[in-house]
Formats: sequence, structure tokens, C-alpha cells
Amino acid sequence: MISTAIRVARVGSAAELAAAALMMLGFPCLMLAALLPSVAAFAAAAAVTYLADHYLHRRGSYLINRLSKVRAGLSIRFLIRQLLLVLLLARLDMSDRMVFYAAIACFLAFYGFQAPHGALITLIRLRRKMPVATRNVDLGSRIRIPDAPPRRLLHRSAEKMLHLDLVAVAGVLLTAATDDAVYGFAGVAVTLVLAFGYVAVLVPFVRGRKTPPNAEKVLAAVDDWLREYRPETVLYFSGSKDSAYQVNMWLETMEQLDTKPLIILRERAILERMAPTTVPVICVPGGVHLMNMDLSTVRVALYAANVGKNIHMLRVPTIKHVFIGHGDSDKLASVNPFSKVYDEVWTAGRAGRDRYSIADVGVRDDDIVEVGRPQLAPIQSWQGVPEGRIPTILYAPTWEGWDDNPGNTSILLAGENIVKRLLAADQPVRVLYKPHPFTGTRSAQAKAAHERITALVEKAAAERVADQRFAADAAAQSAAKAELARIEGRIAELSGSAEAGDEAEATRDGMVDAARHAEVARLRAEWNDAYWRSFGTAEHRVITGAEPRLYDCFNVSDAMVSDISSVVSDFIASGKPYAVTDSAELGVEEFKRQNTAVRAAVILSNSAGELGELLAAVTDPASDAQDADRQELKRYLLGPDEPASIDQFNSAVRELARKAERRNLGQESGTSAAVDLATALPGQRVTGDTDGASVTG
Repeated sequence: MISTAIRVARVGSAAELAAAALMMLGFPCLMLAALLPSVAAFAAAAAVTYLADHYLHRRGSYLINRLSKVRAGLSIRFLIRQLLLVLLLARLDMSDRMVFYAAIACFLAFYGFQAPHGALITLIRLRRKMPVATRNVDLGSRIRIPDAPPRRLLHRSAEKMLHLDLVAVAGVLLTAATDDAVYGFAGVAVTLVLAFGYVAVLVPFVRGRKTPPNAEKVLAAVDDWLREYRPETVLYFSGSKDSAYQVNMWLETMEQLDTKPLIILRERAILERMAPTTVPVICVPGGVHLMNMDLSTVRVALYAANVGKNIHMLRVPTIKHVFIGHGDSDKLASVNPFSKVYDEVWTAGRAGRDRYSIADVGVRDDDIVEVGRPQLAPIQSWQGVPEGRIPTILYAPTWEGWDDNPGNTSILLAGENIVKRLLAADQPVRVLYKPHPFTGTRSAQAKAAHERITALVEKAAAERVADQRFAADAAAQSAAKAELARIEGRIAELSGSAEAGDEAEATRDGMVDAARHAEVARLRAEWNDAYWRSFGTAEHRVITGAEPRLYDCFNVSDAMVSDISSVVSDFIASGKPYAVTDSAELGVEEFKRQNTAVRAAVILSNSAGELGELLAAVTDPASDAQDADRQELKRYLLGPDEPASIDQFNSAVRELARKAERRNLGQESGTSAAVDLATALPGQRVTGDTDGASVTG
């Protein structure tokens, strides 16, 4: 019942739901206490509403936004409480006393302060919003960007301002309880002084040297930096806040380019969710600002998504434009007809080329270049199960998706069968269970199945730890755990610099320390190594959260069970045996026909009875009938191992940059093929010389 209410109300926890219920029940109790009248009951109900309101704001509850939609917003709630306090005083026969009129005057003046306060807050935020936001771009030496106002002034400012009435309310209630007017007058005075003070301290931040330069000066500084830096290859990205992973997956590749890289984003929400990088980043929300930006040295633009805002960069003729996408798959998005607007389309391997040929959406074969998948470089090739260790099988199902298609995930119909069969295998194996982060976020059934699978793995892990046959070196594990704590502390120290106050300050101070960035990367690698040593090599494990990463799980596993998703395509880079669940029960042949990535997989039914074939391939290489098929599929999907994918990628960038340069030089020298306007536009007459031809009708 409670879980259903939480889901319907879209709150994060039972405590949040309880706070919302208490707040909503508190106001009828306030009215009842005022009518009785009862000062003690009113004070208790007021305390509940204050605390519940504060808790919901601190948690950023969805209900806070919904209340404003039904005319029960923040200001209304405070006003109602104040009006009910006035009613309480009237019911206590205090309406002829000065403290009664002082309370009314206080609340009127208090609300008078709300307008300038709200206006100042809005004005400060608008004036500190930059036309462009940057990272790793030195604008601080070119323009003056002042410090942001203290966060305590702007964060949840409306709530803080309204809560200043607490002193007046408390003072008036004390007067009502003790009949001593001093408390009421003192509370009224303190509230008004605090409200005035809050407004007064905001005024300096909307004028003079406490405001950033205007848009013209900021854009001029950006152009000045661009002329000095001279970027050559741009990664251009636009999308919703949830699509930040699509640009994050290319950051390491951009850091390894031979040419000078630059990342251009179009949405501030993407910049906020972007992973740390040493590559310069410019976020340009305005299309006009982007089109006026000096990108004259850029020769190659890379696009990770097909979105409407790409047109603002595609219009630049001096740049060659490339669609690189955000992962190869059999999804329709991989053969979007929009792709024909680019000069080239880069795919991982032959499979991507064939998809476009079969789809026949207007992308010419000559415009497709196979460059591999640089992101897969951390995935290690399989060398067989290490001596002295039992096989490790990774179960990495995807989530339930946005609909109830049974083919979305194996969690619902096959998950428990898969895990039970692995745990009961004749030859013991270790099970790593790493579910998709979204598992159970939409479907209660999927969440329940995930919890049952987790319980199965954790119970088996406890039993194995107690099994003397799988005894581990306790001292080594203890040392590894101590090392983990040390590394985590150091990473926190390196990453724990204070967050910038706002966008302007982040632009000024957003220079990543390359040495620190490299040290964090090294420490994360050390953390990963220590993590796997911190428990036994035979111990089952449920792995959630960002660390260890999926590719790290690939590298310690000898085989994987998964569903149709990019996880399968990536795992193929390892060359290890894998199984994919046909949860929709299409049948082996149809399942393979529809999904290229499973053509070298063991296909599981929902009973998971075929797992024996996968385990045999892991434990006895002679029984691995699909080894050759996996290698062939790997080359088909991801391209050859040599040269390395990043080298292929860099070569493709250089070659396309040369094409752009040849085109631009041809335009400048006039040696490119000229268009005879008189022939091209029948019925029109060309006048003037060829350098400045004009057309008249």
C-alpha cells in the first residue's frame, strides 16, 4: 500500500510521503486550533507544517512543484498560516490590542518585501548567466568575471525569505500564551529587520563590479581565445540532459586526437552532467552566437547524435562534417536517413556499412568509413580461465524499458532461472550480477525480480564464504580493503574542490588540472585492482553503482549472459563466450536473423536450460564450437584489431581534414569547378564580372 502511494505521488521515500501528509493535515489542524481557540495546539500544528515544508524543500520533493499547480504554492501556505494566526488572536479577544495590529502590519510589510526580494534574485541570476559557458578555456585572463554571490543567499531563496516569519509567529504565539506583548513586538521587529536585511545584501550584486561583462565582451573574449588556440577538430553535441552519456563516451577519444580538439555543446544541462575532461569545452545555447563564432581553423566536425540543432554547424562550408553516433547497434537509429546530410558517416566495422546499404536511406557507400570503436580499448581479450581460479560468469541484464515488451529484459521471465542454474552448476562458477541502473524504476515486477535475484546471489555468496573449499586469504583481503580506503580518500581529496558558485564562476575557474586528472585516472585503475582483491576469487557478487565499471566486470569475467543491448556488442570485443536470452521466444533462427550481435551467441530460452553449452565453452576450450564465429563476428561488427581503433580514428580525421583543406584552397584560388549561372538558372541574365556576379531577372 505504502509503495503504491509512493509511486503514485512520485516521492522518493516513505519519509517524504509522511512529511507531505503531515504538512497537508497540519493546515486543517491549524484552523481547528484557531477556532477553538488553543494556543498550544496551534503552536504544535504550526511546528509540524514548518518542519514538513522545510524537509520537502530540502529533499527537492516533486510534491512541492505539484502543490503550486493546485494553487497551494509556497507563498500561499505561509500566508494561510499567518491569516490563521490572526484568526487565533481574534478568537482570543486580542483584536483590540496593539500587538494584534502590529502582527497584521508585520505580515503586510513582510509580503511587501517579497517583490523586491524575488526581483533581485531573478535579476542576479539573469545578469550572471553567460552567453557561453566554458571549461578548460582561459577567459579569466581576458575578461573580469567576479565571484558569485554566496550560495546561501540564492539557494532556495524563496523558502528562506518566507521562513523569516517564523520569529514573528513565535513571538505572537508567546504573547498569546503569556499575555506579555513584549514577545510579539520583539518577534515582529526581528522578522522585519531580517527581511529588510536579506533584500539589502542582494542589492550590490546587481550593479557595478559584481556583475559579469555583457554578452558582447564575453563573445569577443571567446573569439580571441579561439584565434589563439586554433582548434582543428570539433565534437558537436546537442540533446536532452539524459543524453549526456552520448558525449561522455567520446571524451577519452577526443583527448587522444592528434589534432587540436574542441567540444561544442548546445545545452547547459549537458555541460552540468559532463564528465571531467582535459579537452576545451564551449557551451553555446544561442544559435546566433554559435553562427557568429570564429571557427575558421576547424576542419572536421564530429556529431554524436542526429538532432535539429546540428544545422547551426552543418551550415559552415569550410568544415567537413562526420556522423560518428553513440554506438553501433541494429536499432533503426543506426540508419537514420538524416545521416545523408554529413560528408561522411563513420562506423565501427563492416556491419555498419551493410546496415546503410540494406536500409537504402541515401547514404552512399563511398561516404562510409570504418574506424573501429576507440571506446572499447580497455576491454581485454580472453586468454582462458586463469590457473587456480574457477570461471566467472557475468550476468548483466538490461532494464525493463518503457513498455511491457517481453523481449526488453530477461529479468522478468528468465533472470531467476539463469542465476539458479549458474549457482547450481556441476562445476562451480562465480556469479557476478550487474543489473542496469534503471532496473525496477518503471516496473514493480522488474524491481521485485531484481530483489529476488539479489537475495539469491547474496545468500549463495555467504554460503561460499563459509565453505572451506573456497577459503580465501583473509590477510590479503584485509590489505586490499585498506588500500581501497586509502585510494578513495585520495580521490576524494583530488576531486573535492569546492563547487563553483554559478555558471559564470565555473566558466572562470573551470580549468582542469591535467596532472590531477591523470592521477585520478591512475588511482581509479588502482582502485579497480584493489576492489577485485578485496574479496575471494570464488565469491559471488552483486555489483551496483558506477564502480566498478561495466568494462572492468568484462575483464574479470570469462563469459557473460545478457539481453539485446549495446552491452552485448561491447562484450564481443573481448572474444569471450556469451549467451543472450530470447525472452520474447522468437526462436533461435528468427532471433539471430533480427539481431546481428547474437549470431555467435548461445541463445537461451526463458528456462535457461541451454546454459550448459556456455559453461562447457568456458571450462573446456575444445567444446567451444563458436570460437571462430565470435572472432569473425567481432571483425564484422568492430573492425580489425590492427591498427588500433584510435589510430584508425586519427587517420580518418587527418584524411578528412586534408579534404577540407583542399576544398577551401580551391575556393580561395578559384580553381574549383565554376557554375555557369546563366545555364543553371534558365531565363535569368548574369551581369557584372565573375568575381562579383549579379543576377537579374
